[in-house]
Amino acid sequence: MPNVVELRGLTKTFGDFRALDGVDLDVPEGSVFGFLGPNGAGKTTTLRILTGLANQTSGTATIFGHDVQADGSLARAELGFLPDVPGYYSWMTAREFLLFTGQLFGLSGSALDERVASLLEMSGLTDVKTKVGGYSRGMKQRLGIAQALVNAPRLLMLDEPTSALDPMGRKDVLEMIAALKGKTTVFFSTHILNDVERVCDYVAVLDRGRIIKQAPIDEFKNQGGACRIMLEVTSDTEAFVEMLAGEAWASECHAEGALIHCVVSDLQVARERVPALVAQRGIGLVRLADEERTLEDVFVGMVGGDV
Repeated sequence: MPNVVELRGLTKTFGDFRALDGVDLDVPEGSVFGFLGPNGAGKTTTLRILTGLANQTSGTATIFGHDVQADGSLARAELGFLPDVPGYYSWMTAREFLLFTGQLFGLSGSALDERVASLLEMSGLTDVKTKVGGYSRGMKQRLGIAQALVNAPRLLMLDEPTSALDPMGRKDVLEMIAALKGKTTVFFSTHILNDVERVCDYVAVLDRGRIIKQAPIDEFKNQGGACRIMLEVTSDTEAFVEMLAGEAWASECHAEGALIHCVVSDLQVARERVPALVAQRGIGLVRLADEERTLEDVFVGMVGGDV
């Protein structure tokens, strides 16, 4: 699968501060690529370089083989972009704003009308006659994605598109992103783990300006490290949680009703020790099962903190 975006040794410094430190990154064509990292990791700086809003200090960045500095106009011709804080003309309706955006790309006539009608339907704004100034944050983000798609780009770049949205707004935006899978390559920068897990098929983690890991999301989640187990005992649940917490291989043990959830550093040891501990306690073991690892498990293991 060819790469849409390629970064090689990308570095950006601000005085003595290295915002990006030799970043290498490949974004496969047709993917929904989650660019994940804590706030301040360098995600927005990377997007600003790719979109021509900033220049790198060293290294190279290409979009569809076009260098973003040497061939910037060719690179941006294939690109749609939604910044983290988009701006709008508040006196326009959604249709007026999309028509205006399309005209900036040289579209006109029936081709533009059809494109705008399709994007209004996709964003759920066809019947909304309110001026954009009266929109909710979620409606503005949906309109923002629609305007980024006016020129039918082969690459859509989104910078924190769901941050500050309520649950329904996030749901709507994520459904729009998911609907683009296989049609347009989506480069999706965020610090929200659940969003990446829901819609992305590739993921890269950026921390302190460096790429820690990039891989298909299933491979990413299945890499080595801590695992989770779930078990149920016949009695003394809280006391058994305390007993488990005293084991070197167990951490973050807690009870939810009759069930006990625990993070374990060695799954094989846990499978052997839990039945022995149950017998030692003189209680019964109803079930013991592995739990699927989440993206959060992997992320916290990599960066050692919260997003």
